[in-house]
Amino acid sequence: MLPPARSDSLIAIQDSALDRLKMVLEVCIDSVESAIAAERGGSKRIELCSDLLEGGITPGAGLIASVRRHVAIDLFVMIRPRGGDFFYTDLEFDVMKDEIAHARRLGADGIVLGLLDQAGRIDVARTRELVKLAAPLPVTFHRAIDMTPDLTAAVDDVIATGAMRILTSGGAPTVQQGMVQIARMIHTAQGRIAIMPGGGITAQNISAMAAATGAVEFHSSARTAVPSRMSFRKPDMAMGELHDREYQNYIVREESVRALVQALAAASASTVAVPAD
Repeated sequence: MLPPARSDSLIAIQDSALDRLKMVLEVCIDSVESAIAAERGGSKRIELCSDLLEGGITPGAGLIASVRRHVAIDLFVMIRPRGGDFFYTDLEFDVMKDEIAHARRLGADGIVLGLLDQAGRIDVARTRELVKLAAPLPVTFHRAIDMTPDLTAAVDDVIATGAMRILTSGGAPTVQQGMVQIARMIHTAQGRIAIMPGGGITAQNISAMAAATGAVEFHSSARTAVPSRMSFRKPDMAMGELHDREYQNYIVREESVRALVQALAAASASTVAVPAD
């Protein structure tokens, strides 16, 4: 029987299993505190965004720099100039180029982006231009791919851009609903690009997702809603469209990330032989 969950021997088994299969957990974060929690929980990579309620947009330079100072794990920065669709104007495209340059200068290890054309297909030409601008940093094409009409064709299009990874829920609202399509995308990719499931990944389903799809990289927000620490609250007043949004925050807890890592390690251990003590 394995020792208690936080023992050194179990963590060593987890690390051994994950290393052998090179399984990676990426955690989406929007604050320095959440970045620190993700690293302490065992995440190998973080995706830094702002405004996660909008699906994530480019974080400010100050946030990127502060996160870089506080964590040593890989830091991938979202490049998305606004919420809404992924069909960008020429001015917005220029902003994305500037933001990639800033992220590189501030110590990013990778870039996350996604561009579509007006018909909802991958904008291969402009994405390729941004991939070249980001080099040698690797680029992840994010869940904009889930908004395309043909995911199989989209995988080949993203490969043509030079991006190294695709983040996807399989074109469905959650990874559980898109599990079959994610497996098809991995089959289509044939190792030419990494396919990373994301969109509802939890400690309860990550093992099943690994088994059903063959994926070895996973993306989770691992978010927990917590009430604001403010003692005064003004009723009937809101700064945005979401009721009471000003008095609710979202954070990543170390224990939530650790639970994901443990579940992923268990999935790895069932695939590779782990020597007995």
